[in-house]
Amino acid sequence: MKLAERAPAKVNLSLRIVGRREDGYHLLDSLVGFAWGAHDDVTLDPGPRLSLTVEGPTAGEAGCGQDNLAMRAARALLERREGLRAGAFHLDKRLPVAAGLGGGSADAAAALRLIARANDMAPDDPVLFDAARATGADVPVCLASRLRVMRGIGDELGPAMAAEPLYAVLANPRVACPTGAVFRALGAPIGSGFATADHRTPMPSQDDDPVRRLVAERNDLEAPALRLVPVIGDVLAALRGLDGCAVARMSGSGATCFALFDNRDAAAQAARGLRRDRPEWWIAETSIA
Repeated sequence: MKLAERAPAKVNLSLRIVGRREDGYHLLDSLVGFAWGAHDDVTLDPGPRLSLTVEGPTAGEAGCGQDNLAMRAARALLERREGLRAGAFHLDKRLPVAAGLGGGSADAAAALRLIARANDMAPDDPVLFDAARATGADVPVCLASRLRVMRGIGDELGPAMAAEPLYAVLANPRVACPTGAVFRALGAPIGSGFATADHRTPMPSQDDDPVRRLVAERNDLEAPALRLVPVIGDVLAALRGLDGCAVARMSGSGATCFALFDNRDAAAQAARGLRRDRPEWWIAETSIA
């Protein structure tokens, strides 16, 4: 019997770079949410042989070989626990690639959840987190796909937050913005560290108004990404000009940006107008939680 999982886009609602380790990895502090209306879909037909097929609007950019993150995650889990069943994965790839939405990481996390379900593994089994961490920096936070603070290189996760959904419009100009190039453009020296209290995202309480708090936040990768991909500035300007936009910011390393609205209807109306004005962009209306 085929099993299915949704792989929602990861949205960095805020992103601070607080240092860089001697091995070159950047240390971050980020409030992360997941866009359940913007997602890939992953299915698993359990069986003895591990395989992957990929189709969908962005399948060509994602690739279907052994380097696909979903395949890497599956292999990492199978190597860590003997006797697990895998099978034939199928990925319906819709999220833009190299877009700051963690699409590949979301696919990898979905693959891990599917193997866990096929083998009656508990969703909090430590080996799942270990395989996720071995696959990529964003994969651990995508395992549960819940609103939370993420720190370190992505491996330090705060508790999941019980908050009302945020209504958003996501927009991407269909221009790739490779993560490595953006981090290089940031120019943080190796061995630097400035994780003072002023640079750490406060752990939100359930009484917080996320929109009001986010207005005071930032994305430290926005400036270097703008230098590399200037059209991001056009996306931000378009989002900030939408009626009812409370805050607009770039997600991750770009080029996708998001705008938050007070309610679902306002977000839907804004998305319709943006699609009319920018038919060449990838645009999604969604809730983030």
